[in-house]
Amino acid sequence: MRLFLLLFSLTLMQNLPAQQKAVAASPKTMPVLVIHGGAGTILKSQMTPEKEKAYKAALTEALQKGYDTLQKGGTALDAVETAVRILEDCPLFNAGKGAVFTHEGKNELDAAIMNGKTLAAGSVAGVTTIRNPVSAARAVMEKSNHVMMVGKGAEAFAAVQGLALVESAYFFTEERWKGLQKALEEEAQPSGVVDSAIRHTPSALRQPENRDNKYGTVGAVALDQYGNLAAATSTGGMTNKRFGRVGDAPIIGAGTYANNASCAVSCTGWGEYFIRLVVAKTISDLVEYKKMPLKNAADEVCMKQVPALGGDGGLIALDKKGNIAMPFNTAGMYRGYIKNGKLQISIYKE
Repeated sequence: MRLFLLLFSLTLMQNLPAQQKAVAASPKTMPVLVIHGGAGTILKSQMTPEKEKAYKAALTEALQKGYDTLQKGGTALDAVETAVRILEDCPLFNAGKGAVFTHEGKNELDAAIMNGKTLAAGSVAGVTTIRNPVSAARAVMEKSNHVMMVGKGAEAFAAVQGLALVESAYFFTEERWKGLQKALEEEAQPSGVVDSAIRHTPSALRQPENRDNKYGTVGAVALDQYGNLAAATSTGGMTNKRFGRVGDAPIIGAGTYANNASCAVSCTGWGEYFIRLVVAKTISDLVEYKKMPLKNAADEVCMKQVPALGGDGGLIALDKKGNIAMPFNTAGMYRGYIKNGKLQISIYKE
């Protein structure tokens, strides 16, 4: 009887189309989605109940829509793009609509996306008219031979690809504008000059005195039912930044990385340090080559190496087994995930 059933099953398999055979032969992976909305001095004592509710609602929407994409058979790339676009459209976060202002009073946006299956990647930096930079980054990855495009060239490419372009006024929010004015006032104080080499540049970027000027990035990492990973990150950068400064978010390996052989990572924090330590790729290498558990690898870099150099921030990471890591060495980090159908959102240290 067992032999008959086995032969019957083999006969059915032979008559199935190739795609159906692949599905029948390999069980689906349980999808997982993890997101973050930035790290920094996020204290419950400084948060109103209304604002906390608004942040949680936005994070929940991004998680639910991104996870819904996964449940409908969408790829990890589809899920991270969906989740990040929602956060880009929310003025609460420093990305897209809620981006911070440069010294000149502009919004300059950066974003990146990466496919863990193929190691294909795309990013844009210093763009000012693209409504959803993460989608532009994906277009760079899929519709060009390049990995990174910047400024006007990236905007021209986005236009050719039919992506939504907006006037600069679209990104204006009163809270971010006030943040720039505060930074400019602080900068004008004598203590604002921190480097003798740039003492005669009154608008030089502030560093230790106001760390929170640097934070606020959104990102997502996902594992789809096909067993593939993806990562995406988007940011408005640093309040009061000048000279075309670009942080870690759009730099593949620094703020964004995904590799099926290891993990997917999206970072948030003081970008200069994440670039110097190539944080996302370093975590990936620790997992792939030293066989470190994901949490250990993420903690080693985020909780030890970054602070030791003088920086701070946080990150989210996910491996092919569905293991999640969300370390941060700041007071708080907007973060959440859906795993096994369970939604979890956190803001403060636990």
